[in-house]
This record gives sequence, C-alpha cells and structure tokens, in this order.
Amino acid sequence: MQAEQELWSTALFNRFLAGPLDTFLNAIGKPAADPAHPWENWLTMEILVVAIIMVLFAILRSRLVVESPGKLQLTFEAVYKFLSGQAHDALEHGSSKYLPFIGTLFIFILFMNLIGIIPGFESPTMTPAVPCGIAVSVFLYYNYMGVREQGVGKYLAHFAGPVWYLAWLMIPIEIISHLSRPLSLTVRLFGNMFAGEKVTLTFLALTYFAVPVIFMGLHVFVAFLQAFIFMLLSTIYIAGAVAHEEH
Repeated sequence: MQAEQELWSTALFNRFLAGPLDTFLNAIGKPAADPAHPWENWLTMEILVVAIIMVLFAILRSRLVVESPGKLQLTFEAVYKFLSGQAHDALEHGSSKYLPFIGTLFIFILFMNLIGIIPGFESPTMTPAVPCGIAVSVFLYYNYMGVREQGVGKYLAHFAGPVWYLAWLMIPIEIISHLSRPLSLTVRLFGNMFAGEKVTLTFLALTYFAVPVIFMGLHVFVAFLQAFIFMLLSTIYIAGAVAHEEH
C-alpha cells in the first residue's frame, strides 16, 4: 500500500537518502516502520516547498529595483503590503517586529497548499503532522513573545482575568482556551485541505477538462483562504499575548 501511494520524489529520497534518515530516527529512539522507506510524502513535499521558496526569493532578491520593478517584485510587494496591513490592524504600533514570523507563516502554508495542484505532488498540509507542527510553533511563539514583552508575572496575570475573586474560575478557562488553539488550527487547516484535495482528485479521475478546471480553481481559492485564516488567527493570538491593557 505504501509503494502505491509513494510519490516519485519520495521514492528518490528513499532510494538515495534512506540511510541518513534511518540513522537519525534510530538516534532519537523513533526507528522507521520500514527502514527501506523511512521518507514519507509529507516530509519530502515540505523539503521541496522550502527549496522552491528559497530559490524564488533568491531570484527575487537579485531582481529588486526601484525603477520599473518586474511582475514578480510587484506581486510580492502587494503581498507584503497586505500582510503589513493585517498585522498593523491587529497589533497597531510595533507590528513590524512580528511581521517576519507572520509573513513566513502565510507564504509557507500557501505554498504547501498550492503544490498539491501540480500533478505528481500532494499538499503536505493534508497530513495532520504538518498543520500540527506549525500550530505548535505558533503556540510557543506567541506565548514567548507575551512573556518577553510583558514579563512573566504580568503575562500570567492575564489568565486570572480582570476581577481577582473570579481568578479560580478564569484560570482553568484560560488554560483550556490556550491549549485548544493548536488543536483548532490543526483541525481547520488539515480538514479543509484534505477534503479539497480528495474532491479535486475524484473529479480529475471522473472527467477530463471543464469540471476539473472548476474544482482546481476552487482548490486554489481554498488554499489561499486557509493560509489567510491560519495567519490571521495567529496574528490575533500574538496581539492578545503582547497587548498592554490600560486601566
């Protein structure tokens, strides 16, 4: 079953790089179920997406000009302005310090969502481990930034709520709320991308041109929408963590 689902890129990794990954997995005490095929599709797709983004931005950097910018530069300038505006609306002053994380989050998820449209590839985000890993990184990031911005004591005081005698009730509620955020981010991204991928593949198998084009267009829309929602919720979490309340 694994061989039938294995992508050609994953097969190349398993053929030439199975040994190094097996060594790493054994070193951390998590040996692969099949030592001959330790690489999985989601992992090789993530590596490919990172490589594509690095090459794309290397090309973009080499072509940056002030006068007569090209289409690639104009596209990413529009993306930057959009993300900057979203960050400023949520975080107001000081949003620029969080923009690199927010922008990286959006572009990385977007590219992972879109790569599944290319025949022979699949979206890594349709595997639960990938959205979960990103969601956990968001959870760690906004809590770290909240502590760094406000200090441990003041940040933890937020969990008690504005009324001191209700702290016994608010603290458990806030802890559950914060712990549920990675799960919510994971399920939302994974569920939508998994469903979209399966619907697109089903119609590609049943029809030839007109209907698949419609569903591929819908898949692109869902890819952008889910990347935006994930980024927006992450921005809101960061804003809540670093906000200074005025009494």
